[in-house]
Amino acid sequence: MTTFTVLTSDTPAGPVLELAGDLDDATAPLALQAVKALTPRAGQQVVVDLTGLRFCDSSGISTLIAAHNLAHAADAGIALAGVPRHLTRTLALVGLGDFFVTHPTAAQAQAAWAEPPGE
Repeated sequence: MTTFTVLTSDTPAGPVLELAGDLDDATAPLALQAVKALTPRAGQQVVVDLTGLRFCDSSGISTLIAAHNLAHAADAGIALAGVPRHLTRTLALVGLGDFFVTHPTAAQAQAAWAEPPGE
């Protein structure tokens, strides 16, 4: 069994939620609890860093959608970072391929959010 970890941090650009291990029906409640604890402000961006994610089932995808909804309710943006190839394929298969903005790393997601328009 793979250990599942959830780490959160606050940055000037907004909160970062790092999920690693297997995000499934057993671990999704822990991840959802962390999502609900996020407090993005209007104009910020929530970054969900999935670099260490080994597996994600429908419960995990529901958690990512919950993060999207939380960010938008706060007038904040959301981006996924370090999305594993298997999850990119799954998101595309279920019609969510364009639902999330994605970046290779959390740092790149934060930098892209901080760039002035047109740059």
